Amino acid sequence: MKKKTAFIYDESYFWHNSGDGVLFEPPGKYLQVSGSVESPESKRRFKNLLERSGLMKQLHQISPIEATNEQLTYFHTQEHIQNVKHLSETTGGDSGDSAIVGIGSYEIAKLAVGGAIVGVRSVIENPIIENAYVLTRPPGHHAESNQGFGFCLFNNGVIATRYAQKELGIKKVLVLDWDAHHGNGTEDAFYEDDSVLYISIHQEGLDPIDRGNMEDIGRGKGKGYTINIPLLAASGNAVYEYVFDQIVLPATHQFQPDLIIVLAGQDANMFDPLARMMLSADAYKQMTAQVKKLAEQYCQGRMLCLHEGGYSPEYVPFCSHAIVEELSGITTDVYDPFVYAMEGTSFRQLLPHQKARVDEVRAFHGL
Repeated sequence: MKKKTAFIYDESYFWHNSGDGVLFEPPGKYLQVSGSVESPESKRRFKNLLERSGLMKQLHQISPIEATNEQLTYFHTQEHIQNVKHLSETTGGDSGDSAIVGIGSYEIAKLAVGGAIVGVRSVIENPIIENAYVLTRPPGHHAESNQGFGFCLFNNGVIATRYAQKELGIKKVLVLDWDAHHGNGTEDAFYEDDSVLYISIHQEGLDPIDRGNMEDIGRGKGKGYTINIPLLAASGNAVYEYVFDQIVLPATHQFQPDLIIVLAGQDANMFDPLARMMLSADAYKQMTAQVKKLAEQYCQGRMLCLHEGGYSPEYVPFCSHAIVEELSGITTDVYDPFVYAMEGTSFRQLLPHQKARVDEVRAFHGL
């Protein structure tokens, strides 16, 4: 029997209220409310596109479960967990730094963590599952141990990694974060840990400010197991391809993971309002293909994608659909309807200053 790609989501994910705002600022005075940029639209449209293309019917659909309190404490303090619960049951509000809890968001956030846990369990224990995509919302990679951060309440990826290690016997995990913003909470979780290789590809100087610098490589026994790749704004397909060839692939070959978790933020896309990168939907397909080969080589194909950022409701669905096509090995007639508008730009080129930045990071890590 041919193994399938699992797809995990719940309607509740689209009902998390991340607050009203203007991009990433609260409304008021001269900022007219337009709704949070972290709205459910890009995620719901992605799910709708999977159904419309017919791809959804060919995936193994699995419902998530709520993470337990004990599983949340694999990373988070009880104080943070109880604060999110209190806000969810009372007035709502910010659980830290731009991480709004809506009424009922506590249960939804536990369901998002639970989706990541079910995804890990499926790719490791279910004999008919090869890999999985989890449409997690709220996202997770910014969430810190003691507070929410940047739309993230609980850190889905960190808890899923610890679940794999604590409950399923997985030794080494590669956590690859291609969200355009640096995963500060995720880096903190693994900064002194040599059992997790954390690689972050992100736009230099983007939120959080002063995080994700090339020199941040881990501490203690974790020194060298954090690889930050801060790319220059306007880096496109060719730059990311070069990053994989020069850094991601050799680092993974050295580490030889037992499981790969991709923090799949699609906000490095060329139409995103919160970043200035230049990836097309095809770039996400090609990156997924590279990671899939690594998973087949080292992890018996065990690979999990967790949805993170991505704030263009019009374009994110096509980027994410391309990822699932590659994961499943199923090609549909869905095409990129917008990429032609960028054909006059340099997104397919590796410019000298962009190459120099990647070479600098590679040399710094001795790869």
